[in-house]
Amino acid sequence: MDKELSKQLDFAMELAREAGEIILDGYRRPVDVKYKGEIDLLTATDQASEAHIIERIRREWPEDSILAEEAGAQPGQGERRWFVDPLDGTTNFAHKYPYFCVSLGLAEKDRMILGVVYDPIRKELFAAARDGGATLNGERIKVSREKQLARSLLATGFPYDRQERKKQVTHFKNYIDVSQAVRRDGAAALDLAYLACGRFDGFWEHSLHPWDTAAGIVIVQEAGGQVTDFSGGEFNPLLVEIIASNGHIHAQMLDVIRQGLRNQEAGDG
Repeated sequence: MDKELSKQLDFAMELAREAGEIILDGYRRPVDVKYKGEIDLLTATDQASEAHIIERIRREWPEDSILAEEAGAQPGQGERRWFVDPLDGTTNFAHKYPYFCVSLGLAEKDRMILGVVYDPIRKELFAAARDGGATLNGERIKVSREKQLARSLLATGFPYDRQERKKQVTHFKNYIDVSQAVRRDGAAALDLAYLACGRFDGFWEHSLHPWDTAAGIVIVQEAGGQVTDFSGGEFNPLLVEIIASNGHIHAQMLDVIRQGLRNQEAGDG
C-alpha cells in the first residue's frame, strides 16, 4: 500500500470513529424522527454525523468529490470520490435496535480503493484498502470456507419501496429453501462487513444506493470474497443489485437468483 492510500485509510478510520461517537450520543437520547418517504426515516443524528464527515473531508481533502446519503452529490476538482453513509440502519437506530454503522468508501477514477465500516455499539472497525487486505480492529480477517449453500448462513435486506419488496420476497423464499438460514438485520454495509469476517457466507440485495455498498465491497474483496451483480458481472456501487459471497458458494447463489428472475418473468408474461 502506498503512503497516500495509507494516509487516506487512517483518516477514514479516524473519521468513522468520530462519527460513531456522534451516533452513540444520539442513541442515548430520545430520537427525533422525520420521514423522507412513506417508511424511509431520517433522524437528527443522521444529519449531525454526515455534517461532521463532510466538514472533515472538505478540510483534509478539499479536491475530492462526495456522494452522501442526505446531502447528495458534492462535486470536487480531483479524481477521487467519497461515498458516505453517516448512519446505515437508521430504522434500527430509531427503534433502539443495536445494528447500525458508519460507512465510508473512497473511489479513484471510478475504482473503489478503500472502505471503512464502523459499528459504534460493539466498537468494531472493519477496514480495507485495495491490495492491502482487510482488518477488524487491526486484525486480519478472511471470508468463510463454506462450500455448500445448504450449510450457509446468508444475509439480505428489503427496500423501502413496497412494490420492490415483492420481488425481493421471491428471492428470500428461494434462498430460505436452499440455505441453512437467512438473516435480515437492516444495515447492508454491516452485513457485508460480517461476510468479510466469516460471520455470513453470502449476501444479496436489490434496490441499494451507492453509499450502501461502496465501503463493504472493498472489505469483502480484500478478505477474499467475491462481489457481482445478479448476472455475475462486475459490480460497482452505482448498480442497484448485488450478490456477495465467500467465493465458494457464489455460483450456487447466482443460480438461485437466475431461477427466481426466470420465474418472475414467466409470471409477468
